[in-house]
Formats: sequence, structure tokens, C-alpha cells
Amino acid sequence: MKTAPEFETIYREQYPRVKRICLGYAGGSHARADDLTQEVFIRVWQNLSNFRGDSAVSTWIYRIAVNTCLLHLRKKGKEVPVDSLGDYPEPDADEAQTVSGKDPERIRHLYRCIDTLPPGNRSVILLALEGLPQEEIAAITGLSHGAVRTRVHRIKQQLLKEMQS
Repeated sequence: MKTAPEFETIYREQYPRVKRICLGYAGGSHARADDLTQEVFIRVWQNLSNFRGDSAVSTWIYRIAVNTCLLHLRKKGKEVPVDSLGDYPEPDADEAQTVSGKDPERIRHLYRCIDTLPPGNRSVILLALEGLPQEEIAAITGLSHGAVRTRVHRIKQQLLKEMQS
């Protein structure tokens, strides 16, 4: 059985990525992302003793995060219309450099484009943007590695086209 200190370590290490994944599913709403992130870590806490170690802890947690977010989308539907997504967060300096060469408006535009993707594709690209290897994305999403590779390529092409328009 896992202990509270082990959970605290996992929480500290995984929180930033889980929060960003949830933010991507929450349409940029920090309040909704906070709720989803909290729900993810409640599920992690409740099921930590059942973790068998068949995969990395991070893979297991990302799978919980994706499932939690997809369940939220199914229950609530899309509450934020795409044309009213002005509340996307100001990215920090690291995000700005990583994603778009220090252009916060491009990052907000990218989030808007990602928000238009079907949930399955959104899962794949949000995990790819987190820098996860395609093999790990396949394990998290339940897709084959080949399917992930193809989806990432197609989604990037679609997003690039939308970003240029």
C-alpha cells in the first residue's frame, strides 16, 4: 500500500502537467481546470494502492487525467463557445518560448484551435505538446503506436493550417 508521503511526491511531480492537460480540456478556464485537476488527484489517491506498476506512474496518472476530462466533457458538454475564448491564460515565459517564440497571442490562438478538435484528437495532441513519447501516448490513449504517429502528424498539419488562416 502506498503512503501519504509517496502520494505527496507524486502530486508535486505530476501536478504541473496534469494541470496543463486539464486546462486544455477546460477551454482555458482556470476554475474548471482546477476542479478537474483536483478530481484527478482524488482518483489517484483513492486508487494508488491498486497501482500495479505495469506502466510508469506518470502514464497511469495521465490516463486518469484524460479519462476524467473526457468524462467531464461527456457529462457537461462544451460550455464555452469557441468564439468567446478570450480567457485563455497568459502563458509564462517558458511556455511562450517553447510553443511560439514568445508570442502569447499565438499560444491563445493555438489553444482555440485545439479546442475545436474532437476529444480523442485533443487528447493525443495535448499529450504530445507535453512532450510525451508517442509510445507513452499510445499506452495512455489505448491506441496503437502507428495510430498515434499518424494522428499526431495529421493533427499538426490541421493545426498549422488553422494557425496560418
